[in-house]
Amino acid sequence: MGKKSRCKGCWGWCLVLIVLATIAFGIFISVKLKNRKSDSDVPGPPGSISKKYANALKIAMQFFDVQKSGKLVDNKIFWRGDSALKDGSEAKLDLSKGMYDAGDHMKFGFPLAYTATVLSWSILEYGDQMKAVNQLEQAQDSLKWITDYLINAHASENVLYIQVGSPKADHSCWDRPEDMTGPRPLTQVNTSTPGTEVAAETAAAMASASLVFKSIDSAYSSLLLNHATQLFTFADKHRKSYSISIPEVKTYYNSTGFGDELLWAASWLYHATGNQSYINYVTGENGEEFANWGSPTWFSWDNKLAGTQVLLSRVSFFGPKDVSNFDILQKYRKSAEAVMCGLLPESSTATSSRTDNGLIWVSEWNALQQPVASSFLAVLYSDYMLTSRTTKLSCNGDTFTPSDLRKFAISQADYILGNNPMKMSYLVGYGNKYPEFVHHRGASIPADATTGCKDGFKWLESDEPNPNVATGALVGGPFLNDTYLDLRNNSMQGEPSTYNTALIVGLLSGLVTTSSVVKSFT
Repeated sequence: MGKKSRCKGCWGWCLVLIVLATIAFGIFISVKLKNRKSDSDVPGPPGSISKKYANALKIAMQFFDVQKSGKLVDNKIFWRGDSALKDGSEAKLDLSKGMYDAGDHMKFGFPLAYTATVLSWSILEYGDQMKAVNQLEQAQDSLKWITDYLINAHASENVLYIQVGSPKADHSCWDRPEDMTGPRPLTQVNTSTPGTEVAAETAAAMASASLVFKSIDSAYSSLLLNHATQLFTFADKHRKSYSISIPEVKTYYNSTGFGDELLWAASWLYHATGNQSYINYVTGENGEEFANWGSPTWFSWDNKLAGTQVLLSRVSFFGPKDVSNFDILQKYRKSAEAVMCGLLPESSTATSSRTDNGLIWVSEWNALQQPVASSFLAVLYSDYMLTSRTTKLSCNGDTFTPSDLRKFAISQADYILGNNPMKMSYLVGYGNKYPEFVHHRGASIPADATTGCKDGFKWLESDEPNPNVATGALVGGPFLNDTYLDLRNNSMQGEPSTYNTALIVGLLSGLVTTSSVVKSFT
């Protein structure tokens, strides 16, 4: 009897303890959930979707729609409408499509072609990841909007229209693209005024896009490839920088040389055709003259060497070992490794071009281009290593893994998305805080405004936030001291561009899943 009574008393106390423990556990879980940033910050199993990067990718992709010129079909941006419908008419061409370069209404062919090449590469490598978050079709549609324009801009075998609009006239206005009334003069390169880098970059865009559309629309793919081969021949045969042929282009997109574009275009043509002559091109005397093997460079609209090195590393990792001059191809891979080693902060060869908070920082103007481009290449190279089961990267005696490259890329992406001293996302529309005074004409003027070219400047000078959100815009970025001034006339930091968007789309697509498997382009 006594033992039984003690059990009854003990059971009562047990119930009390259980209730208290349950309450305490509930409070603990509640606090953990409150303090946790988001579900996306918790690593999932290999191949699982990162909600954070998937959401950022969906937002970034929308900027392509913001930038579209021409007759808009299925327009998703309420404050945008048809514009520049007569572009190209003076040459009896339809150049109404394409995309505006940045916050203005210029169509610059050189960076626009680079946008298409990077977007193509992103789709080719990470199309499955894009599809998993319902962004593949959007990416393909945006790419085709550019390549339709580039096809029409290549008016004949040796004639390429490289610019629509006069920068001086365009920048003397502050108006919506839908309200433009001024002339839109055309600029071309041809045999008399060659432009090797812009013709070669356009060839790269066409060749890479031909691979994207190969299984979707074979006729369109073949058309792109035909344009690519013609443009490459034109670029190579008539070698001269467009900055020399047309000095006016120096003000906005001055080229520092055309050798990198020739190697870049030939590399893409090899992937698109399998023709060994393009491998011979990049490994022969042209490689000797232009490749600058062993010297790391920054990947950008002006310099394609680092991109070429990573792209040709793909052949080294996965291509046939009997490809001609395979030993020379290894020089490109070694150069790509030097680029990767320079990015890894713990490498003895790490670049010092960083902010105190770890962001790669090279230039005051459009500072985010280099960290995003570098991170995109790092994710690609990491996935090449993983897929080929290459476990180690040697950096002057230090050893690193594919996960180290991915960790670097994530650090840059997270900085851009808000993990920075400003506690602000540099991707407009992402997170709770992002730039509100983006240097972008269409975003700064109400859709129902009746202002024109000159009187529209009151919107530039307004101290009110933009009435329209340029969703997906990646602004220029912070200063070296990690600060950002959100002012509409601060174009150095606050102006977005289509090529920045192509790069961030590529990076985020590579990070959408926790791991990626590289597949053949063909």
